Amino acid sequence: MASIQDKHSSQELLQAQVDLWHHALGFVKSMALKCAMELQIPNTIQHHGGSMTPSELAMKTGLHPSKLPRLRRLMRVLTVSGIFVVHEPASPDKEVVYGLTPTTRLLVSDKANSNLFPILSSMLDSTVISPFLGMHSWFLDECTTSLFKKAHGLNVWEMADQDSTYNQLINNAMVSDSNFLMDIILRECGDVFLGINSLIDVAGGHGGAARAITKAFPQMKCSVLDLPHVVAEAPADDHVLFISGDMFKYIPPANALFLKSVFHDWGDEDCVKILKKCKEAIPPRDAGGKVIIVDMVVGSGPNENVTRETQVLFDLFIMCFEGIEREEHEWKKIFMEAGFSDYKIIAVMGVRSVIELYP
Repeated sequence: MASIQDKHSSQELLQAQVDLWHHALGFVKSMALKCAMELQIPNTIQHHGGSMTPSELAMKTGLHPSKLPRLRRLMRVLTVSGIFVVHEPASPDKEVVYGLTPTTRLLVSDKANSNLFPILSSMLDSTVISPFLGMHSWFLDECTTSLFKKAHGLNVWEMADQDSTYNQLINNAMVSDSNFLMDIILRECGDVFLGINSLIDVAGGHGGAARAITKAFPQMKCSVLDLPHVVAEAPADDHVLFISGDMFKYIPPANALFLKSVFHDWGDEDCVKILKKCKEAIPPRDAGGKVIIVDMVVGSGPNENVTRETQVLFDLFIMCFEGIEREEHEWKKIFMEAGFSDYKIIAVMGVRSVIELYP
């Protein structure tokens, strides 16, 4: 039998090795980004006029002088990856200059509606990362518990209920994501909210999405339904009503319901239960009743590798919590099982979609 060396050229074999190394070292890029965030490098560069040399950056971030060569290596990874930009010096005796990209500008904390630092922090938190180190044993194990629960003894919601610090991490992440995405949704497809008199943001956390909707449509009565420990820590708001409750048991009646990044946390059976409660809460379609869903539809969006890979990577990421990202036919299945008559994917926003669901 011919060996692999006989079947492929030397260049093909070497490229295959590069590909394997690139995939195996992917975690290093994540940790480099996490390090840059925790060192406040995006903020530091932004507050220094948008550009800094390595020496300036080391001084402003409080690094020991001995770490300067290592900082250069960290930033080399992040500039080669396109996370930061680097400008070469005008002469050999000068230092390079680092600058921000559209990507790193999303990590600057004073960008009110476009600060993704909190959600990136939650995704890169050790509580989330550590379960993946035991993924192979989880696959071999006959237990049906989630990867997260196998590692920590609690599922993510139980941990949030018992650990106020982790609960705050999750809530800050959701508000961050809502502030960013809702601004774009309202700008690009705000018509989806036209004609709605009352809306409930189901599992809406601390009301980031609800506040954005209310600001854009002040005549709308907007409420947030979430679990007691979430509502208890929600900031007071004169325009959004917070309701303590469980979406599996009861959803108060409203003209329309809004669910952002909710269904991907649950398996099909639980999603059907939630959807049935949604259907009970809204009027018929001819009376304007509908459910607005913002979630991922795997395969939707630009047909390029980064989007596709991000969608399937996020699906594997959320599998850690027993969640799932669905393809369109999988969405249709749970919609129909819950008794809804029709749906429409009205817009694709990056890796996520806006779906209108009709009773």
